[in-house]
Amino acid sequence: MLQAKQTLRDLERRDEFTHRHIGPSQDDLARMLEALGHSSIDAFIDDVIPGGIRMPAALALPEGVPEHEALAELRALAENNQSFRSFIGQGYYGTRTPNVVLRNILENPAWYTAYTPYQPEISQGRLEALFNFQTMVSDLTSMDLANASMLDEATAAAEAMTLCQRMSKSKARAFFVDRDCLPQTIEVLQTRAEPLGIEVIVGDPANDLDAAAVFGVLLQYPGASGAVRDYRAVIDAVHAQRGLAVMAADILSLVMLTSPGELGADVAVGSTQRFGVPMGFGGPHAAYMATRASFKRSLPGRLVGQSIDANGKPAFRLALQTREQHIRREKATSNICTAQVLLAVMASMYAVYHGPQGLRTIAARVHYLTSVLALGLQELGCEVENETWFDTLSMRVTGGAARVHDAAKHKGINLRVIDGERVGISLDETATRDDVEALWSLFEAESRLSFASIETREAPVLPGNLLRSDALLSHEVFNRYHSETEMLRYLRTLADRDIALDRSMIPLGSCTMKLNATAEMLPVTWPEFANVHPLAPAEQVNGYSGMIDSLEAMLCEITGYDAISLQPNAGSQGEYAGLLAIRAYHASRGDAERDICLIPSSAHGTNPASAQMCGMRVVVVKCDEHGNVSLEDLRAKASEHAERLAAIMVTYPSTHGVFEEGIREIAEIVHHHGGQVYIDGANLNAMVGLCQPGKFGGDVSHLNLHKTFCIPHGGGGPGVGPVAVGAHLAEFLPGAVSAGSRGIAQANRHGAPVSAATAGSASILPITWMYIRMMGRDGLRKATELAIVNANYIAARLQDSYPILYRGSNGRVAHECIVDLRPLKETSGISVDDVAKRLIDYGFHAPTMSFPVAGTLMIEPTESESIEELDRFCDAMIQIREEIARVERGEWPLDSNPLVNAPHTAEVLAMEPWNHAYSRAEAVFPLDSLRQRKYWPPVGRVDNVYGDKNLICACPPMTDYAED
Repeated sequence: MLQAKQTLRDLERRDEFTHRHIGPSQDDLARMLEALGHSSIDAFIDDVIPGGIRMPAALALPEGVPEHEALAELRALAENNQSFRSFIGQGYYGTRTPNVVLRNILENPAWYTAYTPYQPEISQGRLEALFNFQTMVSDLTSMDLANASMLDEATAAAEAMTLCQRMSKSKARAFFVDRDCLPQTIEVLQTRAEPLGIEVIVGDPANDLDAAAVFGVLLQYPGASGAVRDYRAVIDAVHAQRGLAVMAADILSLVMLTSPGELGADVAVGSTQRFGVPMGFGGPHAAYMATRASFKRSLPGRLVGQSIDANGKPAFRLALQTREQHIRREKATSNICTAQVLLAVMASMYAVYHGPQGLRTIAARVHYLTSVLALGLQELGCEVENETWFDTLSMRVTGGAARVHDAAKHKGINLRVIDGERVGISLDETATRDDVEALWSLFEAESRLSFASIETREAPVLPGNLLRSDALLSHEVFNRYHSETEMLRYLRTLADRDIALDRSMIPLGSCTMKLNATAEMLPVTWPEFANVHPLAPAEQVNGYSGMIDSLEAMLCEITGYDAISLQPNAGSQGEYAGLLAIRAYHASRGDAERDICLIPSSAHGTNPASAQMCGMRVVVVKCDEHGNVSLEDLRAKASEHAERLAAIMVTYPSTHGVFEEGIREIAEIVHHHGGQVYIDGANLNAMVGLCQPGKFGGDVSHLNLHKTFCIPHGGGGPGVGPVAVGAHLAEFLPGAVSAGSRGIAQANRHGAPVSAATAGSASILPITWMYIRMMGRDGLRKATELAIVNANYIAARLQDSYPILYRGSNGRVAHECIVDLRPLKETSGISVDDVAKRLIDYGFHAPTMSFPVAGTLMIEPTESESIEELDRFCDAMIQIREEIARVERGEWPLDSNPLVNAPHTAEVLAMEPWNHAYSRAEAVFPLDSLRQRKYWPPVGRVDNVYGDKNLICACPPMTDYAED
């Protein structure tokens, strides 16, 4: 029976999403607070966060709503998007995601909740999938090696430009860009080039190129116009002048066309979107980058290689990790520290599922339909401008293009806008005979043309000297899994080799691995969001614009800033965009000489890398013995560089996991000397609902939606890194790309675009919208509070076993804590690597290793983890400390103990004889609870040195096996 005073709202509160998202119950919270010496959450938070930065009032956001209500609200927004047939092309195409890939990768938490494969022993599944991606790209481009994906085609081209500048023997400072390149690529190239002093020359490579005046050239293949050109002579001319050639190549066309490598290119870039990844209003999509083996140490992004484990078994790993750009800090040549892993996995599995013959069929069908379309248009009197094509036609329209666009609109069709006299049409794998006939009718309403009558004629073909003749995707993986049964089992096999959030807690400091709720993920695959072209007219994308406007307003309220851009499609891009805004602001005030960026020594390496990319000079500020920014050193450096001070980049809470009490003073010092304050939002999960960086001194922050706001890491990507600013910087936020949809208002933003699409990775923004809407103002605050409580609870439980390296003045940590293993290395010989690998035997992904301090583990439990999971992790760490003690006491020798031999595979367990000082049971069941819940690593400890000395980054062709 209901209690008399209960209301409907009281009952509905029990259905709030907050209870699903936050792991600990109220009783659990009370238990943890008691362990921390507090009786109330309010008193505890007051003890942790400096009073000078606390918000005076609650967030001005509505209350949270249950899952079904939030989904209904978002569905209403989504239905405002119009579903037109888009033949716009320009790097974005309709595609059919194989259902087995849709259900078992994109919609499978085993794939989308995984983290970057820095621990290869528990990442063999996604590493193999990325290895397949690299093999696919290397094969299609005929390049020596490919990386594990880039953010989008435009930024991949920009990275290729700077790669050419580094590796070219030419002394020129200009880069030539084919005017037939995609417009968004040209704009992002210009953004990237300007701060670096690179001149971008756009023109016709056949007539305007002075090869002696440039260090490199970018060629589009096929061109944006659709033309398929033979670039051999252009490439030869550039090479003759010691320059390098980049080709931006359509991935599907390479199934039929001679590859960039065969044409002589040094670098190939492009997008793999049309390999099964929905358009999603512009992203996320996995771009590719492939190049020569001699450039491997200068290649940006991640590179998966094959090595061996401790038992000589083949094993995958991230290769050449010391070349990762965020590690090299201000000496970095790029700030990319991520990839588009989930999308690259989808694209690779598209190729695995279809195989070489299936891809040939898809490509041939697209080209055939385009050729029939061209014949019909010519019969109707249209002037098709390009003489060659793969899937795209550009044509001049008698009487102007407006007439055709109007006719298309009435039939629910979008065409590419070229100018007032010309239109463009691109076909894709979803095109049909009916589509071709419908397109003819746009040019002649009473057209009596039929597909059957036109297709009987001899259709134009690709140039004979550009037809591909070599073998394609010959490795077994692309020639085996073509039935759904086999594909399903292959994907399951790979997933079983990994640890993701669906299996256990991933306590990575600074990475915030929290619940990615199913209700948040569902809208990503709604066709109203997934199938929208990023260049669609404004009136067709009211759903997207409404959702984006709403999300921007919510994020501004949460951060305390006045404006935000969702365009940056990774945290690194958000950093870059924020610093570009600061740079443009100073220039607008006549202070263009301000180019000094102060960065604390504890900062993540992307900070100095981003500053370098913006043409800024990095000056390092010391940290004190407590891990805080040294105010004394900051005053000295700010005063010394006052005339040229542009900004300071500071992470808050600090990279050391502490709420620094001097943050307002830091901001005041920098502002006093004319600089701007950039507050890195990597640790925003410790502030939402409690304090706002835009209110305690920040001028600009980037946010990581893939951390604080629940977009899943996807095995290392996708990410979204919006940049939020104060009102004085709003006009310098990234503006719309010229080819971008008019549906996203950017009229007051004049900054240079940093990504290919105006709204960045728009199709995953509903995840964050759903999270904020379901949590509401109170739920967001509770999540932050529990994240802080969980971290302090772990620190309290572990402090008797390990030193906790940094704490605030009150003895508390923020949302993460750093466990110092360096003393144990001295007493036992056991390293941080040994502890990380031993945690695999306990079923855990290791915390963040050796960052920000070498020899430490940085632990971030997040609010999503229950007290049972926290205790399970702490029990493992405490038991590992006892194992180290046995080494210290001499019970186990240093060369024969379960830590140095970890992780232990099932295969190793069955080996005879067992020549170890510890038992099999001690190896794999160090805690009795593991007998009921055991993860078996697929490989033993991977040999990193062997992998770098014997670099293998793609599957060998089947002919190699035959020769062996």
